[in-house]
Amino acid sequence: MFSIIVAALIGAAEPSAAQTIRVGVTSGPHAQIAEALLPVAKAKGLNVRLVEFSDGALIDVATDNGELEANAFQHTPYLDQQNRDRRLDVVSVGRTILLPMAGYSRKHKSLADLPVGAKISIPNDPTNGGRALKLLEAGGVIKLAPGSTFNATELDITDNPKKVKILAMETAQLPRSLDDVDFSVITSFFALSAGLVPNRDSLLIESQQSDYVCLIGVQRKNASQPWVKTLVESYQSPEVKEFIEKKFNGNIIAAW
Repeated sequence: MFSIIVAALIGAAEPSAAQTIRVGVTSGPHAQIAEALLPVAKAKGLNVRLVEFSDGALIDVATDNGELEANAFQHTPYLDQQNRDRRLDVVSVGRTILLPMAGYSRKHKSLADLPVGAKISIPNDPTNGGRALKLLEAGGVIKLAPGSTFNATELDITDNPKKVKILAMETAQLPRSLDDVDFSVITSFFALSAGLVPNRDSLLIESQQSDYVCLIGVQRKNASQPWVKTLVESYQSPEVKEFIEKKFNGNIIAAW
């Protein structure tokens, strides 16, 4: 289900003569940042109506079928998975932010302190699960088969020196799992929502060169429309960058 931030979700798939478009976002940081672009876009002659979804899985479908003109909530691996699984044709037209995935512990002060047989919780969805495994590899906890990508699974683990046990669970449950596991790999969206501060509290955090930078998505047929350029320029504006830096103190990164 979703709620409308600005106005009812009505009208044809294409922007009106008044250049009004509908942009789908998830609640939390994506919605907050998108709010900051509204006056920038309006000054450029583009009226943006934000549509907030509680379930991100619905946003690409709504974009593909024309209920939305654009969205801003996901990274490339997630979009690629959505396009494959749901036979959609949504494409990226610009980079937005990086919400770095990070690892946390309430029982240990460093990765080196993880005991043999440590329990590590990670997201159970395909893209973020693989992302978590890649981060664990970057931290030296495990090794994955050469060529492993965002869809890596436990079957791709080729070396596990501490014999850690990987526990996949719903992403929203990961912060609560910290009392029961040795280490948990959590996306910034849910970490921040749980009061965790990635730059301060994590023992392991993604590089700013991550492949998981978020994007603005549109129907392929709309990618060259003039309003797309205006939307991207508005998001990638100095005003929005300043908002991100002040609001999130480096825990969410303007990645354009």
